[in-house]
Amino acid sequence: MPQYDVAILSDLRYPGGNSASIVAEVRAQAAAGLSTVLVHLPSPHLKHARPFQSRIVACLRDGLADLAHDDGAEITARVLLIRQPRIFTEEPAAVPKIRAGHTIVVLNQPPGDERHRQCYYVFDEVRERVERLFGGDVVWAPISPHVRENVLQVAPRAALPDTDWHEIIDVADWAGDRVREPGPVPVIGRHGRPDAVKWPRDPGELLQAYPDSPEFKVRILGGGEIGVRRLGRLPRSWDVVEFGAESPEEFLRTIDFFVYFHDPDLVEAFGRTILEAMASGVPVIVGPHFRSIFGDAALYTDPAGVRGVVRRLHADRPAYRAQADRARKFVSERFGSASHIARLASLGVMPRGVARALTAPGATRALAGPGVSRALAAPGVSRALAASGVSRALADRRRIGRPARKVLLVGDDVARFRAIARRLPPGLEAVVVAGTAGLADAHAAGLLTEYLPDAADLGVPPARWTAFVRDRLRHLVELYGPRAVLVGGLPHDGILAAIEDHPLTRWLWLRPAMWRRGAGGEWAARGAAFAGILEPGEFATAGDEGWTTTARSGVSTVDPITDLPDRITRRDGDDTLLCRGVEATVPGFRVVEAGAAELGEVTLAVSRADYTSFHELLGARVPTVFVPDPEAADDELARARFAAAAGVAVCATDDEAAAAELERLAGPAARAALTRRCAELSFANGAGDAAAWLAGHCRGRAEAQAEEVDRAGHR
Repeated sequence: MPQYDVAILSDLRYPGGNSASIVAEVRAQAAAGLSTVLVHLPSPHLKHARPFQSRIVACLRDGLADLAHDDGAEITARVLLIRQPRIFTEEPAAVPKIRAGHTIVVLNQPPGDERHRQCYYVFDEVRERVERLFGGDVVWAPISPHVRENVLQVAPRAALPDTDWHEIIDVADWAGDRVREPGPVPVIGRHGRPDAVKWPRDPGELLQAYPDSPEFKVRILGGGEIGVRRLGRLPRSWDVVEFGAESPEEFLRTIDFFVYFHDPDLVEAFGRTILEAMASGVPVIVGPHFRSIFGDAALYTDPAGVRGVVRRLHADRPAYRAQADRARKFVSERFGSASHIARLASLGVMPRGVARALTAPGATRALAGPGVSRALAAPGVSRALAASGVSRALADRRRIGRPARKVLLVGDDVARFRAIARRLPPGLEAVVVAGTAGLADAHAAGLLTEYLPDAADLGVPPARWTAFVRDRLRHLVELYGPRAVLVGGLPHDGILAAIEDHPLTRWLWLRPAMWRRGAGGEWAARGAAFAGILEPGEFATAGDEGWTTTARSGVSTVDPITDLPDRITRRDGDDTLLCRGVEATVPGFRVVEAGAAELGEVTLAVSRADYTSFHELLGARVPTVFVPDPEAADDELARARFAAAAGVAVCATDDEAAAAELERLAGPAARAALTRRCAELSFANGAGDAAAWLAGHCRGRAEAQAEEVDRAGHR
């Protein structure tokens, strides 16, 4: 069986919200070009034989997901999502073999209700069973504040992510062509699976919420017979529709208000039907306990207040339309498909096109697939990406319980970020904020990450991207409260706007040197926006003719920053050729890939002269032919020529010259000469000094904030 991006394990027979949530995520993943496999595991609570839920069957029929075969074969996936913890209240008869990079149990039902905190499942028992079956790195992710509160009441020491693995919905599927205006008699409605706990227990409250009056019409899809049984009669104003007789999408187009009240003992996990009504443009009236989930997108009252709210809004059509628009916008921004794609992307789960671009030789940027581009460019995408805070927590559970002392490293300069992050002092932890070009590398290094796509990935104009970056960084600064933010690369307009928003945060610039002559000088003045500037050293600094050589005020420098091991031993073995950004072959040599830690085993290399490759290969004393890219922002040609003049490497400016030099270096004597010369002119690794410089600014953050507050008080 192939490796999948996402495996979803659940009982695929469950009706209602569980299946609807699975289908929503499957559809979002398919639209973004991600592969999904569904794994069926029977729940001990569904005793009677029943088929898979019809919407699940439709997904499989339409090819949006595969169904795992019950043949004992191992399934591999980058992420395993386990939905419905009640499946594991008993030992499963057969456990699917699943190997996944991340395993998340989506807690879409609380352990209990107001009467009995663990009447549905005993959290610690389920946790022990799941972790024994699927490994100890399982992350337990509640779907709402209600579930989180219930879990922490019964398991106060449970390690939960900072944010919820909330439900999602494709607003376009629900909005349809709704043009309905309320008629002279307002229509109140509700829909959902038939379940007694989904209804008010008291008959009086039931009739307050769903009146038997000629002033109102009431339509009920699913469960109406429960209300009728509790009242002992069918109210004349009620139109009860059997569950499944109409689709929820069709039903919601026939009502003016969605009103939902339930048994007072029920702890409602989320309220997916509420989400569907909002996406359909129907104003929602619910109890105040839903405010923590839906904010201003819903109207809150008790059953006795329903009539008054309906009358007021029915009489005020502008207010009615404004409430409907506000709810639909809220759902699109907070719970749209983009939020799910973002949290998967922050786990390194991206469409095939992106993954290929990230691993292609010489790739300089990754282009997201059209599904991702559309999702990420949707209105409110910055709030959608904020949901990746859940995925950030999933990427490294070890952080739970640590003091929140973070530094944000912003940009795609992941190689230098990785080198600095690994050398930070204890108690200070880095979070890499990168686009698609750097996200996979950061994940591979085991760093915490947040996703910040560039304008090309989103397919948006520069002005909109600037606003997006500002909004995204504002959220991340508020989320992490970082001791400092280190910006690698170019401080573009979105960065400067974020700095203006958070003047008390310590903003620093990891400024690249070795610019091509006459290029990039417009960035010089932007250094004034930063509390500190650090410039990584260049072995070829004597050949640097760029603008940074004269803009030295307030700039700290360190030796070249690499992630090389402290000691590198050159080893003889098979003749191997490492290609970085350049394709080549040498007769008798085997082409290999190698990171910084494996360079001691590389016999020969051909590479572009970008900062990281240049300094890693020279620092590891690898005989190298540098083929500079004349279009690069930094001066690769000057680097390569300086290395050749120093005798530590060879410079070739075209493929024919590179092939000739590689053929010459196939001889052991020529390679040995370069290795000896590299050892004679070796340079120190500035990563440790860079980490110390960053840590020093973090220690001074509190003092800087106090000074700023004091200055503000005297203005």
